[in-house]
Amino acid sequence: MVIALPPATVPPTAVLPAHTVTTPSPAPSGWTSYTVKNGDTLYGLAATFRTTAQALAAKNHISDGRRLWAGATILVPSRGASTTKAAPRSTSRALGVHTVRAGETLYGIAARYRTTLPAITKANGISPRAFIHPGQQLRVPGAPGRASAAKAAKGTPKASGAAYTVKAGDTLLGIAGRHGRTVSALVKANNLRGTMIYPGQRLTIPGAAARKTAPKPLPNTFAGRTYPDKVVRNAARNREILAARTLPTRAQTKALITATARRHGVDPSLALAISMQESGWNQRQVSVANAVGIMQVIPSAGDWASSMVGRDLNLLDPKDNATAGVVMLRALIRMSGSENVAIASYYQGYASVKSRGMYSDTKTYVANVKALKGRM
Repeated sequence: MVIALPPATVPPTAVLPAHTVTTPSPAPSGWTSYTVKNGDTLYGLAATFRTTAQALAAKNHISDGRRLWAGATILVPSRGASTTKAAPRSTSRALGVHTVRAGETLYGIAARYRTTLPAITKANGISPRAFIHPGQQLRVPGAPGRASAAKAAKGTPKASGAAYTVKAGDTLLGIAGRHGRTVSALVKANNLRGTMIYPGQRLTIPGAAARKTAPKPLPNTFAGRTYPDKVVRNAARNREILAARTLPTRAQTKALITATARRHGVDPSLALAISMQESGWNQRQVSVANAVGIMQVIPSAGDWASSMVGRDLNLLDPKDNATAGVVMLRALIRMSGSENVAIASYYQGYASVKSRGMYSDTKTYVANVKALKGRM
């Protein structure tokens, strides 16, 4: 693969199979020169030129797939008239190009383009655990080309409502609350597979233009559940209280969670990942279910946490909120004996996970948290 010099401690992950085929597959229209670009891999080029990685390796006398450098010239099958006729016009767009941004993961990129992690890793000849870095270009199955993607992005938000650009720390729940919409409405309007979003992503806010003339009541549903008016009102009141307070910065919040986790014997990277997934390290985040703060703790769970630490915890206070979330996480780990089950229980509830197993959205939540943990 093309390596843009990641840290020396991270070994390259794209290697050819142990044996190399010595006779390349026939090229119907002969061979032509191709200049390797940043992000190219033998497997990706093989898919583009309808051949095999082994055939390219044999033709170009490449014994190690890691020695494919940007700017190098190699031979690839020529795209003759017969090949063009046989291929549908859409084939050239089957593998789009995505430039990695800071904080992105392979899992998140796959979710964005509605494809799968194995499909992306196969297209790029890399491992699911491969190191990716900002600026790296990945081939993404099903992603549109740069021009068509830009054109689509430009026109999409006007179709059904106003546009919103996701900022660092945003969550889908928070965006829905600020715009008086439900999470399910945002998911449907933007054809999302789950609730994962990323900074810079453009979202359509359905029916946002109608809010001035027809204000709607506070949203009272989340993840398929409808909450009582009292709970929704309490959540709105807590939102107002936190909006008026001076709260820790994201860097201070990260340090607070780390210190709290260490004090209670919990892996800091796990606590940080849970909090990032839940609130984006944002103490002002309050869900429609009145889950409050950086660890998104509901009042009844706060009572449970208070009983474990032996004092009343104020969930509107960042330190107490971090304490509540961390001690609950510690208890779930001890009860379940499994990190995955503990993560799922933080989202779905321990009794529900034990009796019904993980729901599909819970499995997505666990995968998201595990991916975030690997970056902490």
